[in-house]
Amino acid sequence: MIDENNGQMGIMSLNDAKTYAYDRGFDLVMIAPTAQPPVCRAMDYGKYRYEADKREKEAKKKQQTVEVKEVQLSCRIDTHDFETKANRAIKFLEDGNKVRVSLRFKGREIAHQELGREMLARFEEAVKEVGTVDKKPALDGRQLTMFIVPVKNTAK
Repeated sequence: MIDENNGQMGIMSLNDAKTYAYDRGFDLVMIAPTAQPPVCRAMDYGKYRYEADKREKEAKKKQQTVEVKEVQLSCRIDTHDFETKANRAIKFLEDGNKVRVSLRFKGREIAHQELGREMLARFEEAVKEVGTVDKKPALDGRQLTMFIVPVKNTAK
């Protein structure tokens, strides 16, 4: 038995432990049921749960979730449209998200995959300040896909 101030009280019967805890306005909580003999503690269980939930929420707040954002290109994209897509990807990377860059081949464009690979290389060059290629361009059906992850910034 452990009292409310973490002091050892020794081995006592269940009824004595319940009486001790309830007389002082505490709950009797079994901490280690598999130990020989089982270990119980007198505590305010509601307050304990509240503080545990608060610690859990605080830990959840500190963890950062990484999302995968997508930018879609085409082989015949114009210069300004390309710059707009690159700027959007840079914004995603600065926010700490991964970016999937997909280039869809339409019609007979699939015969000229080198144009698509050049486009993705150009895109990689445009975002190299804030991101690095995680997965090189790979053809999946009629779509060429590559993944870019944010660069780790040690200055922050």
